[in-house]
Amino acid sequence: MSPKLTHFDEDGGAHMVDVSRKPVSDRVATAEGFISLSEDAIALVRAGTAKKGDVIGTARLAAIMAAKRTSDLIPLCHPISISKVTVDIALDDATAKIRVAATVKTTGQTGVEMEALTAVSAGLLTIYDMVKAVDKSMVMSDLRLLKKLGGASGDYEVPE
Repeated sequence: MSPKLTHFDEDGGAHMVDVSRKPVSDRVATAEGFISLSEDAIALVRAGTAKKGDVIGTARLAAIMAAKRTSDLIPLCHPISISKVTVDIALDDATAKIRVAATVKTTGQTGVEMEALTAVSAGLLTIYDMVKAVDKSMVMSDLRLLKKLGGASGDYEVPE
């Protein structure tokens, strides 16, 4: 039996999945993504001297806000009650990259993978917006789910 896409009805139309019969459980998801910058741009971010202000702090807030608004952005996502969002942002001068990672937690009937991925996306886009005056050639890459815990489909972790 081949896997079935859950966001399509028997006629092939898009629909929101009915989670009403799913048990409530603790759910956690972690995602990450990267943005490559010029050496000048990453130096500005590290020094906190970007013209628009605190790049890292603003990106962290944008990521948290985006996680809370995921169902407004992704048409078939359920609005859920999020219990925690953690955003870690790390600068790597050697590779001129910034890593944004987000972990989202809830207790509910559906997972938070999309919330974690949306948080990372918004964090990366915020960094781009705040630094684009210095470097328009930034590249966002490798957005992915690292781990999910809970739910009927079981746990998942990126293989090493």
